[in-house]
Amino acid sequence: MTAKDIGAREITVAVLVRADGEVDGEQLAYLQEKVDAAVDRPGLPPVNGEVRVRRASAHHVELPWSGRTDIRVGNDLVVVHAREASAGELADRLHDRLRSAIERVAHRSNTDRRTAAPPPWRGGPQK
Repeated sequence: MTAKDIGAREITVAVLVRADGEVDGEQLAYLQEKVDAAVDRPGLPPVNGEVRVRRASAHHVELPWSGRTDIRVGNDLVVVHAREASAGELADRLHDRLRSAIERVAHRSNTDRRTAAPPPWRGGPQK
């Protein structure tokens, strides 16, 4: 954590969770908790968007739970897809993928993580 990440921050997270199919409130609450945990971190620009969860009505489907996130982090759009066998597994998978994508977006402009020059195979200095 750097000095720019420390301090009071205004909560500007507005992520809606929507469901299609047979999804109960407990499953939606768990999914909302996992999404909130993924987007609630210091140093992020305003976050808004939605998560859509769908359960297939056919009983023979191998992975009946599917989810998609369309979340805007500042000026960047983060889209994550997942398919799983249960609602809990889907929530965990979406959390992991969303957190990873938000980390990439948050550190995209951070020049501390970049090399000083491109590698030799990309036109950098030859040794």
